[in-house]
Amino acid sequence: MNRVFRWLFILVLPLTSGSAMAEMPVADLGISGHAFSVEVARTHDTRSRGLMFRQSLGENDGMLFVFAETVEQSMWMMNTAIPLSVAFIDEAGVILNIADMAPYTLTAHRSAGAAKYALEMNLGWFAARKIAAGARLTGLEKVPPAR
Repeated sequence: MNRVFRWLFILVLPLTSGSAMAEMPVADLGISGHAFSVEVARTHDTRSRGLMFRQSLGENDGMLFVFAETVEQSMWMMNTAIPLSVAFIDEAGVILNIADMAPYTLTAHRSAGAAKYALEMNLGWFAARKIAAGARLTGLEKVPPAR
């Protein structure tokens, strides 16, 4: 009997481990005339998991982290296979700074000030579109708050 439960656990775990991702809301945002779609990580669990264990990300897809507090934020790439660029964003939607992040590294990438959001996109996405600090995101009013 224990053997059956153990196998059920092994088979069901992969299905449930992604359930938090399936529940994430999606928002359409823009920066400097460029439209893109993001999954919104607004809970502790979804922010902690982020893009870990993903193998790819669509060209104009990303993840927006919504934090409960507007303070200096820090991001890293533990268990993350996709090279990413992260933009740290203040409460008004203005990009504070952008950092490039290498896969599977534990280097802390910090915001240049108090950030309410962090936006992860494929590596070089911001640079290819000439998006830099000072640019403003549009559509944040549609993003659900952190909880």
